[in-house]
Amino acid sequence: MMSEKIRPHHLERKAILYFRQSSAHQVFHIARAAPCNCDCANRLTALGWSRIETVDDDLGRLGGGGVAARRL
Repeated sequence: MMSEKIRPHHLERKAILYFRQSSAHQVFHIARAAPCNCDCANRLTALGWSRIETVDDDLGRLGGGGVAARRL
């Protein structure tokens, strides 16, 4: 299902999914997280994105780790 808010110029850009759970407990004990992540990627595909990057390499790391924020 296409949203009327999504225009062709949006779909030309890469979609980035950023998944983060704040604690190791959330990563290992929330069984719904992985299927939900796949559902999000499937939804982007259904909306028309062809380039999707998933960022999940910081799962289980606590926030406030002293990393400076950066502008994109």
